[in-house]
Amino acid sequence: MSLGRWELLCHRPPRESHTFFSCDRRRPKLLRLISFHNPAISVGNIRQPRVPSILPVLRAGISEIPSAVSDADVLFLETFPLKRTRTVEGKVSVKVGRVDEEGSRLQVIVCCNLEGKWILHWGVTYCDDVSSEWDQPPPEMRPPGSIAIKGYAVETPMKRSLLAVEGKVLHEFHVEFESCKTIAAINFVLKEEEKGAWFQHKGRDFRVQLVNQLQQGAHIEPKKKSFNIWPGPFDQMSNSLLKPDVSYSKDEGSNPDILDPLRNRIRISDFYEEYALITEEFILNTVTVTVISSEADKNLVYFDTDMPGDVIIHWGVCRNDIKNWEIPPAPFPPSSKIFRQKALQTLLKPKADGSGSCGFFSLDKEITGVLFVLNLNKNTWLNNQGTDFYIPLASVKSFYHQRRKDLTAVEEQILSIEQEFRDGNQQIVETHQDCYQASYTDDIILAIRNLVTDITSERCKTEKCKEAQESILREIEKLAAQAYSIFRRSTPAFIEESVPEAELSKPSKKSCSGTGSGHEILCQAFNWESHKSGRWYGELMPKADELASLGFTTVWLPPPTESVSPEGYMPKDLYNLNSRYGSMEELKDLVKRFHEVGIKVLGDVVLNHRCAHYQNANGIWNIFGGRLTWDDRAIVADDPHFQGRGNKSSGDNFHAAPNIDHSQEFVRKDLKDWLCWLRKEVGFDGWRLDFVRGFWGGYVKDYLLASEPYFAVGEYWDSLSYEYGEMEYNQDAHRQRIIDWINDTNGTAGAFDVTTKGILHTALEKCEYWRLSDEKGKPPGVLGWWPSRAVTFIENHDTGSTQGHWRFPSGKEMQGYAYILTHPGTPAVFYDHIFSHYRQEISKLISLRRRCKIHCRSMVKITRAKRDVYAAEIDDIVAVQIGPGNYKPSSGTKKWILVAEGKDYRVWEAS
Repeated sequence: MSLGRWELLCHRPPRESHTFFSCDRRRPKLLRLISFHNPAISVGNIRQPRVPSILPVLRAGISEIPSAVSDADVLFLETFPLKRTRTVEGKVSVKVGRVDEEGSRLQVIVCCNLEGKWILHWGVTYCDDVSSEWDQPPPEMRPPGSIAIKGYAVETPMKRSLLAVEGKVLHEFHVEFESCKTIAAINFVLKEEEKGAWFQHKGRDFRVQLVNQLQQGAHIEPKKKSFNIWPGPFDQMSNSLLKPDVSYSKDEGSNPDILDPLRNRIRISDFYEEYALITEEFILNTVTVTVISSEADKNLVYFDTDMPGDVIIHWGVCRNDIKNWEIPPAPFPPSSKIFRQKALQTLLKPKADGSGSCGFFSLDKEITGVLFVLNLNKNTWLNNQGTDFYIPLASVKSFYHQRRKDLTAVEEQILSIEQEFRDGNQQIVETHQDCYQASYTDDIILAIRNLVTDITSERCKTEKCKEAQESILREIEKLAAQAYSIFRRSTPAFIEESVPEAELSKPSKKSCSGTGSGHEILCQAFNWESHKSGRWYGELMPKADELASLGFTTVWLPPPTESVSPEGYMPKDLYNLNSRYGSMEELKDLVKRFHEVGIKVLGDVVLNHRCAHYQNANGIWNIFGGRLTWDDRAIVADDPHFQGRGNKSSGDNFHAAPNIDHSQEFVRKDLKDWLCWLRKEVGFDGWRLDFVRGFWGGYVKDYLLASEPYFAVGEYWDSLSYEYGEMEYNQDAHRQRIIDWINDTNGTAGAFDVTTKGILHTALEKCEYWRLSDEKGKPPGVLGWWPSRAVTFIENHDTGSTQGHWRFPSGKEMQGYAYILTHPGTPAVFYDHIFSHYRQEISKLISLRRRCKIHCRSMVKITRAKRDVYAAEIDDIVAVQIGPGNYKPSSGTKKWILVAEGKDYRVWEAS
């Protein structure tokens, strides 16, 4: 059939809401239900998959296909979901005006013109307060519905206005107050409650300046742009940013006259300013693929999508099960271009009714399958949940009709099994909800009482205990935030904080994040053998694009410093970056390349110990050379191997090399300078901190405050609890030790969740999946207590690779990744697993995590933890099951689509 001159003469009408059945080809008798356009369709509404009654009339060189196609002609029919995000632009406006002619009362109005449930999180600054701290507004100033947040802010829901501007609905916040009040400024950030997204201006709080402060006798007219954008207590929030369409000046903020509370003041009124607000919204479209038997030696493949705009199908064919892309045989459909001699790019034609695009092509029946992805408007690529779409053509006719033949019997089985799971899960959920709120709030109250007792006793001690007191107060604030979360949420869920972490405490004047945005996916980009080629940096360079396309946001590179051991973990001259992995210039080029593809880079820094250059008079290696010429005062005094003259160690000794004494001022200064030099000279964005058990976490806090990393994670490796050779169920003591170290850092760094790795080992190896829920129904590792600081992993260069010190159970790796890539925390994927046969499955899970915006603080609801199966729902949008047992998420009002599966794991996404 020649396609040299084909035309689409008519199009089928818009599709109704259909339910299609997609059969998993690896399990021919297990059907999964996919419902589109009408999410309310349940299993009880099962209908036979049917062929559209009207297909396009296709005119080609020698024949036509009639508009009415019999059911027997259809060899394959499936509808795939297409999920994408769309950038939406709106505005935030701020207006200050007088309520009356006398100007005795002022009003401040904040408006947002984007859809959503918007909340203003705000506070005030008083005229006698020269700091940037927030204070709660007086009670009479708070609009109805406002809720106090600890001692420094309130949350006020923005009201939906009856007016619309430029066709968009307005959400308003309105407050009035006496102009004689001593309020100098209003500070705020915006929160979209349904998405949990926070919006600021350039990463800082909005500050509406209400008073200009002037010198005696001076008179300055207030400027139209009257904002002072000063740092506030939310500097660490970066889920979403408010991007201004105008620049701003810091002149007002830097004028000493303005900061002097004793100067005269002039009240600002009657000004208006707008800022661009950019956010994203989720859109679900579909593509339906129909394969029709057109002639004795031809199959017709028809594509129909409801996506608007120009849709290009990037497609190829394969002739075997390996699924290698090939260009289809000529002639090619019109509007097609050859791409790298491996694929065609064909523009689909808009449908006459404007409901999307469609197109078709014919293929010889010797072709076994079609591979494709879609491109929308030349800038958005869409695939099948992280992999290429694949349409099998070999033997699809018998497969399709066998599926329909068995439908009735299988339908009854599905209904029976689903009802069984629904009843069982409902009982679990009901029982859990009855006991959760009371028991969990009781725990919070008890913990607060204990901490109050602790701080009371601390006050009796000397002035040196101020840091301990502040740490206890921060813990009390965190617990109070959890209690507030229960108050605000009608449905209980396991979550670390009810609000972003930056809200939990007012930061010091110099703050440090070290915890990223919460959406990081980390790749350990080396293994134990990577140093052997001597060219590892060069070998990684071409993999940068590949790692970015897989969805990684951050890579962890090996130790860059000259080292006694080739792997880099016995550093010598810290400023010599010519290592067994490559030269300093190659390292800088590699970091630059990762930055170009949007990936941040962590440097592996060893701060605990350092190898000496020279021996002392006793033949002990404890004199250092290079740029940092330390002597034995830099070594702890309680390690007999190195005869140090410093203070006693604040942690565990490493013994293989001298433990550095971080209590020495000159040591801390030199290490801070070195880290800052690495940030500036190499471009590292953060740190992986080696063997942090060797020194106090408070020193880590100092180093991070100095170097200001985007992300930092410590290796706090500790043995789990065992009794008579068997792992104990309760591992609270183990994870508490990791939590204690994180607390010592003042929360400026995360830690590898060794607890979770160890529990996964035993749970998967011995089929004891009940271990994956602790006594309170939470995840049993660090991610169950402090998920935003938990970096989860199943393998690294020490545990796996050729070292194999604590190798993950063989054959269970994908169950481990199904767990950490769907759960909160920050997941880390090992290099050896990415570039292996696990690559495609890992890629699919990463794609799911990014698509569903699972982050380090996502909510987890464990729905099953039995001997042979563990299951949980995350953020009410993802459900995961690991283990050989049977499980299916209860439907209720949701429709679950199976999006990933492998040996003993399955993952669903709510449609």
